[in-house]
Amino acid sequence: MNYRIFEVEEGEKEALAELRIAAMQPSLEAVGRYDPDRASSRFLDNFRRELTRKIEVNGGLAGFYVVKENTDHLYLEHMYIHPELQGNGLGSLILKGIIVEAQERGLPLRLGALRGSRSNQFYQSHGFVQTHEEEWDIYHECR
Repeated sequence: MNYRIFEVEEGEKEALAELRIAAMQPSLEAVGRYDPDRASSRFLDNFRRELTRKIEVNGGLAGFYVVKENTDHLYLEHMYIHPELQGNGLGSLILKGIIVEAQERGLPLRLGALRGSRSNQFYQSHGFVQTHEEEWDIYHECR
């Protein structure tokens, strides 16, 4: 699949929030927590353009991810692929690139995923192991 990764412009954050809501809707509905306004505000209130990368396929927004650097690990805070593009390998390609970056830096890659979300199995299929759980999220690490 042909894709390109770009830095995000300030005016694009609302489109990213909408994509996040669309990608998360099935998982949030499954746990009874689907509230598009809440999901949007949680993302927009913590948006950091300098850490966010958008993914384009054929010139259109296909997804985005956010990686934060901590002293002892990288944290994949967000990774969303547009629902119409899920299941075609794009997410795997992006994640493998992020894993390689962490490995090259000698840091583990950590993340959290909503309990009951298919993303938990996706991350485990890419070498992540569960480290702990909280009320709504399951946390994973890849070394």
